[in-house]
Amino acid sequence: MWKSIALAAALAVAGSAHAQTKSELVQKAVQLQLQGAEGVGRAIALQTANQLLQAVIPALQAAPADKREAAAKDIQAEVRKFHDEIEPTLRKRAAELAPSTLGAILDSRFSEDELKTIIAWMESPVSKKFEQATPEMQQALTQKLVTETKSTVDPRIKTLEGKIRKRLETAGVSLPPSASAPKK
Repeated sequence: MWKSIALAAALAVAGSAHAQTKSELVQKAVQLQLQGAEGVGRAIALQTANQLLQAVIPALQAAPADKREAAAKDIQAEVRKFHDEIEPTLRKRAAELAPSTLGAILDSRFSEDELKTIIAWMESPVSKKFEQATPEMQQALTQKLVTETKSTVDPRIKTLEGKIRKRLETAGVSLPPSASAPKK
């Protein structure tokens, strides 16, 4: 009798683990991805702020030298304030959009068994350890890539800067001497 009860209990537990519907599995997979979705919002906020700063550089370079640094600091403060205001909005909205956006893709591309495998991986200690190591791996690769390609890329950047400078001068734009220009 006890064997029958134990067997029934084991089957009930096993059955409940498999009783999840595909939509429940999709929801769980999306829930496990929410931190990544918020990261997309953070990245967009940072990218937008950086693009705004980059767009201002030419105007700052045209400003009188005695006013340039103060203007740059003021602009950086405004862009930082803008970033700090939009980042929470973008993170929140990314988390809100994740279920419908990511969920639809997961639902259309993965079977129930594949979703179970994905969820098992995402919940595993190995996955969490790998996730923690990812920034370090990316940073190491980035540093190595920059170091290994600097001698190839830097001369090309200088050549391009020279061509741009000549083109702007031809167009009548007065430019301050570049930091890399040879001094006479």
